[in-house]
Amino acid sequence: MSERILIVDDEKMIREMLASTLTDEGFACHEAGNAEEASRIFDSVPIDLALVDIMMPGRSGVQLLNEIKDASPDTAVLMVTALDNLETAMVCLRLGADDYITKPFNIDRMIRDVQNVITKRRLQLENRAYQVDLERKVGEQTVQIRQNLLDLRQAYEYTLTSLVRALDAREREVGAHSERVSAYTRLLGTVLGVDENCLSIMAKGALLHDIGKIGISDNILLKPGSLTDAEWAEMKKHPQMGFAILEGVEKLREAAEIVLTHQERFDGRGYPQGLAGERIPLGSRIFALVDTMDAMTSDRPYRKALPFTRVIEEVARCSGSQFDPVIARAFLTIPRERWETIAGRRL
Repeated sequence: MSERILIVDDEKMIREMLASTLTDEGFACHEAGNAEEASRIFDSVPIDLALVDIMMPGRSGVQLLNEIKDASPDTAVLMVTALDNLETAMVCLRLGADDYITKPFNIDRMIRDVQNVITKRRLQLENRAYQVDLERKVGEQTVQIRQNLLDLRQAYEYTLTSLVRALDAREREVGAHSERVSAYTRLLGTVLGVDENCLSIMAKGALLHDIGKIGISDNILLKPGSLTDAEWAEMKKHPQMGFAILEGVEKLREAAEIVLTHQERFDGRGYPQGLAGERIPLGSRIFALVDTMDAMTSDRPYRKALPFTRVIEEVARCSGSQFDPVIARAFLTIPRERWETIAGRRL
C-alpha cells in the first residue's frame, strides 16, 4: 500500500503541482488549503507524511505541526518555507519536524526529500515493530525458562526428598525424620534472623545430614544392640562420607559443610573434627538442637516419645555444652505449637 501524503498550503497551484508530482511517484495525495481543513482530513484518513506550509492564514504551519505531533507522533512532517524564513524552519525541526523544503521548489530535490523522509519513517516503524516483537519473544522465552527452571528445581527437590526418605526408611526412622529436622532448622534459623539464602542452605544440610550413612554397613546401622568400639568408629565416619558425596555437587557444596559438622558439639566434644563454639557452622549448631528435639519427641524401639517439657529441660541443661547458648535461648522463645505444626502432631 502506498503512503498517504497530505499537502497543506494556501496556494492552490502549489498544492496541485505537488500532488500531481507525488502521485506520479506512487503516493496517495490529499490536499488542504489551511490548518482547519488539514485537521478534518487527519480525523478521517491516516496520514503518513504531511507537507506543511509555514506561513498560512489562520493557524500557522508551526501550530499545525504541534497539533500533528501531539495527535500522531508517527506522522512525518516536512515543513515548506520561503528562503527568507529559514530561522522558523529550524524552530520547526526542534519541535519535531523531520526536515524542510524551500520555495521555489526544485522538483527533483523535493521528490528526493519526500522519499528520504518516507524511507526514514518506514525504517523507524519497522524497527519499532521488530523491537516490540523481540520483547514479546524474549518475554515468552523468559517465562518458559523460568518455568523450566522451576520444573528442574522441583524435580531436584523431589529427588533429594526421595533419597532421604529412602535413607530414613533404611534406618527404620519413624515418620520423615530428615524432612522434619530440615523444617525445624528453617524455623529456628528464621527466629535467629538468618536470611533466606542461608536458610535454604541450612535446610538442605539438615535434610541431607545422614546421607553418609549410605556407606555404613547394615550390620552396623541396623544392629539392635550396642555397637563395639570398632563399629562405633565406623559409624562416626558418616559425616565425612556424606561430605565426600556432596562436595562435588556445586548446588550442595555449602550444605555439605553442615553435613560434615552436624555431629559437632559446642563444647568441642563432638566429631569428626572436635570443633567448638563458633568454629562450628551456624547451621550445624542449629541442627544439633532440633535433631535432639526430634529424637526425644519421636518413638524409638526402646522407648516411647518423651513429652516436650523434657526437651525444654534438656535444652536448658545442655546450653553451653552440647548446644550454643544463644541458639538455646532462641529455641526456648518458640511456642510448642509452632513445632507441632511442623511435626503434624502433638509433642
